[in-house]
Amino acid sequence: MPAVSDLLDNLDWVEVPAGELLMGTPEEELPRLWERVKDLPVERSWFLKECPRRTVRVDRFVIARVPLTVAQFSALAVGVELPATVTGKPDHPVAVPYAVAERLVCRLADATGRPVRLPAEEQWERAARGDDDREYPWGDKFRPELANIGEGSQGDTTPVGSYPAGASPFGVLDMAGNLDEWTSTGYAPYPGAPTEVPEVESWALDPHVTRGGGWNHGRDAARCARRHGLYGPGPVGLRLALDT
Repeated sequence: MPAVSDLLDNLDWVEVPAGELLMGTPEEELPRLWERVKDLPVERSWFLKECPRRTVRVDRFVIARVPLTVAQFSALAVGVELPATVTGKPDHPVAVPYAVAERLVCRLADATGRPVRLPAEEQWERAARGDDDREYPWGDKFRPELANIGEGSQGDTTPVGSYPAGASPFGVLDMAGNLDEWTSTGYAPYPGAPTEVPEVESWALDPHVTRGGGWNHGRDAARCARRHGLYGPGPVGLRLALDT
């Protein structure tokens, strides 16, 4: 069995340089955004959670190019004696509860002495969006052939990295679709959010923000700024990150 540190080293890591993130959505853009998604079963209030847009300085970090697979999770979990079992095809993204994802990264950090973590919400959005205000990881127009979501959904997960043309500006894959992904950030309104934005999402099954959307979501969840959550029985995947 390879050492845990070797398993981590063998993941495909992408460096995201320090920079300024245009995080969220300007409130004045919501009418145009609504025109693009009003054919979907969505509510206007969902998009208010992205407001207002603000500039956030994000330090350099490293993030996995693709979500953790079932095979990788199983190997890492054994390596840190994590008592969890998962099912699914080995090269597909693993789906786990937040508590299991958090326990895994804590055990990995303890076992290796490395700053392993789930990405914070602003880190995830920077990895997806890059230096500009693009709507999707690949640009400003939804393209169903670039992600396993919405009109492009395959009806289930696909092997990670199956959509290389849908890469983010930094070359990170699957930032839209396949599985929604955990972040380490607990839900709260953005500073200066519209008054209609709830302080707490009491209906969520977990308080942490998820990002990216999955095969079971509409194309609106593929947007870089879209803040989602666990509102049903799942599934949710995870992507590892390292602070530097």
